[in-house]
This record gives sequence, structure tokens and C-alpha cells, in this order.
Amino acid sequence: MISHSRRHCVVELQALPSRIGQVRRIISAQLRHWQLDPLIDRAALGVTELLSNVHRHAQPDKTCTVEIELRLGRLTVSVYDSDPRLPVLHEACADALETSGRGLALVEAVSEAWGARHQPDSPGKVVWFSLRATPEPAAPTRPVRITTTPVREPAPAVFIAVDPGAVPAGLPVSVPAGARPG
Repeated sequence: MISHSRRHCVVELQALPSRIGQVRRIISAQLRHWQLDPLIDRAALGVTELLSNVHRHAQPDKTCTVEIELRLGRLTVSVYDSDPRLPVLHEACADALETSGRGLALVEAVSEAWGARHQPDSPGKVVWFSLRATPEPAAPTRPVRITTTPVREPAPAVFIAVDPGAVPAGLPVSVPAGARPG
């Protein structure tokens, strides 16, 4: 089920690999609708990691809810599941050859804040992250002076057709390659 209002969108799903791409597309479309295009990559990466964690770790079932909410200049992405175990952020100095265990570190890297808490009205938990939705103040711009130097074009080549038979016999005549005299 997908529901959304002007500043709120909820998607319920089974956290299966085939569904994660669909949720990424839904979130990307919603952020485009809200004109938050600069946040799409970070939000899509963050939700992918959270849904991958649900797929790997949530017990007994993989049903979850993804919620995105835009409020007071902040975008919050939350993933609710029925597993009460809170996620653990692995140390940054983990073995570089590990193929998993970096999901929350990625969420932490792409977001401005993140967290996890138990749900008060169910046995599960919610893991969330937030991004600033208001543009950063632009650095003051200074005028840029562009100086131009006129480009001097080469003089056009002049070609003169000469009949080699009309040239007196002692003068050398240069015939271009491929040209056939008379």
C-alpha cells in the first residue's frame, strides 16, 4: 500500500531484494514531486541500506513500512519493522575485506542525523535518518573578469589556375599532386 499527502509518504512492503529497487524509485519520484532533487541520491542510498538490514536481520517476518516526511526544512526517512532488536553501528575500522556490516556507517555518512528506537505500541522498532531539505546558503559570489584576446585568422589561401602549356619553357612549374595538366 502506498499513501501520501503533501508532505508525507508511506509505503508498506516485504523487504525483499526485488522490492528495494521499487521503493527507491517511489522515493525518488516523491522527492522530485517535492522538488528535492538534490536529496534523491542520499535518500535512496540510505533507504536501500535500511531495507537491506530488514531483509538480512528482521525476524520473524520481513514486513516493514517506509515513511518519508518533509517537515520544517528536514526530510526524515524511517523504516519500521517487527523485530525488536536495535541495530548496531559497527566500528569504522572494521576489516576492509568484509562484504557486509557497513550499512549503518553509510547511513551515518550520507545523513545529518540518524537513530533507532523501539516502537511504543508494538514489539518492533524504527530506524530513521534525516537530511536538510533547505538549500545551503550560497557562498558570496564575486564578479569574474574575463579578458579576451582577439583571434587572428590566417589569411585565406589563394589558388591560381595556370595552364602549364602557357608557361615559357625554362620556368619551373609546380603542379599540385593529383592535378592533371592539360
